[in-house]
Amino acid sequence: MMANLPPSSTRTIPDVSSIPRHVAIIMDGNGRWAKQRFMPRVAGHQRGVEALREVVKACRDLGVGYLTVFAFSSENWRRPAEEVSFLMTLFLKMLEREVEKLHRNDIRLRIIGDRSPFDDKLRQTMREAELLTEKNSALTLTIAANYGGRWDVMHALRTMLKEHPELMQTFTEADVQPYLSMSDAPEPDLFIRTGGEQRISNFMLWQLAYTELYFTDTLWPAFDRGEFEKAIASYQKRERRFGRTSEQLPGEQLTGAQAQGKDYA
Repeated sequence: MMANLPPSSTRTIPDVSSIPRHVAIIMDGNGRWAKQRFMPRVAGHQRGVEALREVVKACRDLGVGYLTVFAFSSENWRRPAEEVSFLMTLFLKMLEREVEKLHRNDIRLRIIGDRSPFDDKLRQTMREAELLTEKNSALTLTIAANYGGRWDVMHALRTMLKEHPELMQTFTEADVQPYLSMSDAPEPDLFIRTGGEQRISNFMLWQLAYTELYFTDTLWPAFDRGEFEKAIASYQKRERRFGRTSEQLPGEQLTGAQAQGKDYA
């Protein structure tokens, strides 16, 4: 099992800072953005790549250490076949086009989810992109593709019990954690969902236990740096208690707006 894993918010109290260490995003609204402009849905997905590029740059500039985005869920296979095919092609082209830029900017790329349904070329490109960037440290960008939160937990349990059948009756949260897809990353401090929906849609169910949630009506292709900074400002106004009372919070564990008495600008 892995050692020195990031702390669990249900077992310990994580450090809190004014800039979230880890941001998780559901990038929703690509199709609706295109429909509003009388464009095909695929145009919204193409513009969504540009929005992701802008948010990645903002994270690197602001000092966010981890950015995890939901690109394709295990339930998205239910979409029209032609849209799924386009998304797979777009994903491949994005990896081929962007990985060198990520590497030059010291950004590590990780991809989580069940890769078995993807074709050989896409799986190989994923592996090569991860290998090229694995030693980078300015920002870890994780793309969840054919991922589901329940799949993540079930996969972790099956893998753990295969390696340690003696734990069948006695395993704990600490035993499961090393086998989760995001085991080496801190739990998200901030979750953002664009597009107006207010649900987490089977995304990082284990990891979002104590994450601050932020929902916006802004459609993902229109989610620019200014919108991202609004989300950060909202986060900085939150009181992160992790089960404690307000009176128990030491000053150094308050978020920026609480500790410094001002909003993010």
